[in-house]
Amino acid sequence: MHGVTYRGAAVAENSTHGIRADEPAEIGRRVLRLRTAKGLTQRQLAEPAYTAAYISTLESGRVRPSETALRHLAERLGTTVDELTTGRPAHLATGLRLRLTDARRTLATGAAEDAAALYAALHEEAARAELVPEQAAALLGLGDCALETGDLSPARDHYAAAEALLADEPLPRRVPALRGRATAHLLAGELRYACYLLESALDELNASGLHDPDALLLLYTASIAPYMDMGAHARAAHAAELALALAPQVDDPALVAGMHRGVARTLIAEGRIEEADASLAKAQELYQQLHIRTELAHCHWMRGYVRAQNGDLEGAESELRTARDMLASKRAALFTVQVEVELADVLRRRGKAGEAERLLSPLLSPSALGAERGAVHAGGAHRLLGLIAEERGLTESAEEHYCAALSLLERTGAAGDLADLCRLLGDLLRRTGRVEAALDAYRTGLGHRAAPGTTTLGPAPAAPPM
Repeated sequence: MHGVTYRGAAVAENSTHGIRADEPAEIGRRVLRLRTAKGLTQRQLAEPAYTAAYISTLESGRVRPSETALRHLAERLGTTVDELTTGRPAHLATGLRLRLTDARRTLATGAAEDAAALYAALHEEAARAELVPEQAAALLGLGDCALETGDLSPARDHYAAAEALLADEPLPRRVPALRGRATAHLLAGELRYACYLLESALDELNASGLHDPDALLLLYTASIAPYMDMGAHARAAHAAELALALAPQVDDPALVAGMHRGVARTLIAEGRIEEADASLAKAQELYQQLHIRTELAHCHWMRGYVRAQNGDLEGAESELRTARDMLASKRAALFTVQVEVELADVLRRRGKAGEAERLLSPLLSPSALGAERGAVHAGGAHRLLGLIAEERGLTESAEEHYCAALSLLERTGAAGDLADLCRLLGDLLRRTGRVEAALDAYRTGLGHRAAPGTTTLGPAPAAPPM
């Protein structure tokens, strides 16, 4: 996964599909070799459209054949224009695409490290052959593997490299890489920047008239999570409505499943618990059919959250344990510890504070969670440890955890979590007689809740023509 070099970001103007054509001399030698192998004379190869003299000039490298001439030669020689111009075997791109599918299946059903090894090899092969679409697909796969293992910086690099390779392609082709980069920033706690990337792409798509349902669905679904974490519930709900309206135009079941999972978050926020659970059930069914284990685990994760919100703590614990076990089996380290934070919350509410503390304490090491790796959940872990300490009468320890959580969450802009934390800290300070400090904490919390339904990014992106 690491140490991958990126080649082919710039290609010659005379290339086909972003692949550099060889010099005339190379093309000429290739035509000569293939003609000789088939036992054809120059006249037999040339007729009826060209002359033997033209073939002789071409084989000596003194002229670059036109597209029309290349098509004629490829047909007579039993090969492809691509092989004549680049020397790349006609079956290479097809074979790479088949192996990319195998790598995707490995990521869906096995360990991300195994899939990353496949993608790295495919990336190098595609780079050597200057197969830009396949090279970009391999980089996307490497980014997805890095996300799953929690290596957020390499994930961003892979996605950015894929975007650079596809820089001259229409925006819909670049959306999967852009969405991946936004997700990596989101997981690192950079909520505003994640929103900025997604909203900018949506504005560009809608303003340019590039009404690509798949690309729009990806972007609107991806924007729900950062909106919710920032307390921008109105924007999240609007994005969910647009995603639902786009879904009938999309054939990819994985995209539709992701939409149902994202929309469930807005339904939970609106108190529509039964509808949220139904949406998650649809997503779960699709992921089961597709054998995508990580996404299926995310459905169990969110269903655990739904049950916790609805007061079914026993059911919530069961769902979250299932999610944790599935993610741990996939060695999806960052997602596993994030689930453990939410599981610890349920355990504390069930009166199992000791078990919750044992689960949380190892998560606060920099290698598990921290400012650059799951800041929102790291803040959540400190908040829970603060609550446990407060319940035990350990006021000083509780205050330390609340302040550590506040420091982490202030960088993210997670408005709802910040407001709740300021309330907890304010209550603690008030009970210990520090009234002025408590008032400051309350004022800070009110400031984070002053503008619900908005972000600091200005107007929401324009809606697409539906």
